[in-house]
Formats: sequence, C-alpha cells, structure tokens
Amino acid sequence: MPAPRTILMTADTVGGVFTYSIELARALAERNIRVCLATMGRPLSYAQARAVRELDNVWLCESAFRLEWMDDPWEDVHAAGEWLLDLEARYAPDLVHLNGYCHASLPWRAPVVVAGHSCVLSWWWAVKGASAPAAWRRYEREVRRGLRSADLVVAPSAAMLAQLERWYGPLPRSLVIPNGRDPRRFAPGDKRRVIFTAGRLWDEAKNVQALQSIAPRLAWPVYVAGEGYRSSEPNLQPLGPLPERDLAQWLAIASIYALPARYEPFGLTVLEAAMSACALVLGDIPSLRENWDGCAAFVAPDDAATLEKELSFLIEDEPHRRRMQQAAFKRSLLFAPRRMANAYLAAYESFEQGRRLVCAS
Repeated sequence: MPAPRTILMTADTVGGVFTYSIELARALAERNIRVCLATMGRPLSYAQARAVRELDNVWLCESAFRLEWMDDPWEDVHAAGEWLLDLEARYAPDLVHLNGYCHASLPWRAPVVVAGHSCVLSWWWAVKGASAPAAWRRYEREVRRGLRSADLVVAPSAAMLAQLERWYGPLPRSLVIPNGRDPRRFAPGDKRRVIFTAGRLWDEAKNVQALQSIAPRLAWPVYVAGEGYRSSEPNLQPLGPLPERDLAQWLAIASIYALPARYEPFGLTVLEAAMSACALVLGDIPSLRENWDGCAAFVAPDDAATLEKELSFLIEDEPHRRRMQQAAFKRSLLFAPRRMANAYLAAYESFEQGRRLVCAS
C-alpha cells in the first residue's frame, strides 16, 4: 500500500511508550502523516499535554481507561475497545498502530501494527525469576490472541521480540525497529562529579535499589529521578519525577549514568544519557548488550560489589571515563527518530491496500 496519510495510534501515559509515540509522530510529520493519538492509562500530565500541542499533525483523543497490565482491567479494556473502533469510524485511518496487545483482535477495517514494548510475563521472569502467577492467565490469553491477530508485530530490540515469541508462541510477521530519540533535546554539558539514574522505585526492573545499597561507599553523590524515593542517606539524593527539560539538564552535567536493570526491553533513558555523553554502567541483560555492547560497562544485576567496582573505576580514571562518554555518545547517533520513522513507513507500505493481512483468531 502507499504511505498512509492518517494513522490511529494508541499510547499509554504511564511510562516511556508516550515518549516513543510523540517521537514517532513528530518524525512522521516530516512526511505529512497525521496521527490520531488515543491515550489511555491516566490523564495527560501538563508536560505530556504540552508535548502534544507542539505537534501540528496530531489529533489528541484522551481517555483514562485502565491498561491491560493493570489490576482487574478487563471492563475498561472492553470499553476502550469500543471507543477505539468509534475513533476508527470517525477518522478513517489508513492504518492502526497499537502500543498494546489486546485490542489487536478487534474487528478493525485497516491493517494493524502492534508494537511490543514490554509484557508482564517476560517482566515477571526477569525480575522475579519465576513464571507469572495464575492471576495473569487471562492477560496471557488476551495478549496471545492480540499478537496472532496483528498484521505485523514490531519490537524495539531483538531481545524483546524473542521474549514475545518465547511466552506467546511464533509470530506470523515480525520485525525489529529500534526506538529513536531527538538528539536536539539531549546534549552534553559541563560535566560534574555526579552519578545519575532514573526509574520508579516500585518498578523492580530498574533495580535502582542496587545503587542505593552502595551509594554510601561511592566518592561521588548519586542523584535519582523518579517516583517514590525517600532517603536519609546524604550520598543519595532523590529528585522526584522530572519533566523532560529538567531531566536533560541533569543528564547534561552527569558524568556517569548507572542503570543496573533486570529488565529493559529497550531503554529510552539509557539512550538519553548516551546522547548527553554520560559514561554508561548497565545491567548485563540481552537488550542492553544488543544496543550498547562495546561502549558501556555491564554488571550482573545481583552483583552489587562489581557495580561498586565499575563505578569507582570510572570515578577514579578520568581518561577512561572520557573514552566511555564519547563511545556512548557516538553510538547514540544511530538511534535517530527519522531512521525509526523510515523503518516504520517501510513496514506500513508493505501492507496491501485496504484490507487486513491476518484474520483475528
């Protein structure tokens, strides 16, 4: 099919999917493609609403329906499905781009792309070391049905795509398209003796607790951006949730970005840190190796002693730290939004005009 003129795209407002959606919509504007952005999860924050207003090619359709990975969401998931079908009837998009799974099995008229950013089953295994409890069986069934109904499944890393196939079975059509970030929004600054990290305290996947445990023994202070932190430790400074502009300012001055993650399907904050020329110390997991091997230090998530050793080495050895900063910055230039958008457009154009390629099962 020719390049779509209008896309119906879903986005949850709780995590990095919203940032990804805005970046993709902004890059698609260069091709005169309009995006009907249907948001769910919770009302947009002031910063999120402002990001949408900056884009002339986006129609915002806002809701607060609970998401499929939340507790007991199914009544809201059903209502959201009816709402989304009404949006398709109203805006007549050439293509539907879902940043979730369950709604792919709806009776859409247009071809459907599902972008798989994460999932509960792979999160549970990586973080808890066990299969998800029986309470998630319906989630598993609905996600599997959605994946098998999609015309195309896209993941931001080969590691995430492998996890989807591991937990939900073979995917008829799939593709890896790395996420992108606008380098004009993140840039190196005057580096200071600061270690920085970002992540929600309640999300064990980020494993920020490992940094918290070693912070008293580090020569530099650790600053933490994210929800839920309280600390009386003088070497660990909680900053709370930061808007993008403030986050960019902190990354600009931070010499080291540490994220000993247990689970990270792509890692937008890692990319932002690399664009800011931070030296990277990351959890040794397949997705982060995939993107940053050769320009980051990797540490097993449970190995606090090695985490402390790697951070201390970067603190003490300035020439090595500068080499790692430059290596991360150079690698970050590969993840441009235009490159991401071009890959998605090539995928969109592979569909036949006006009909679904895979029937819902």
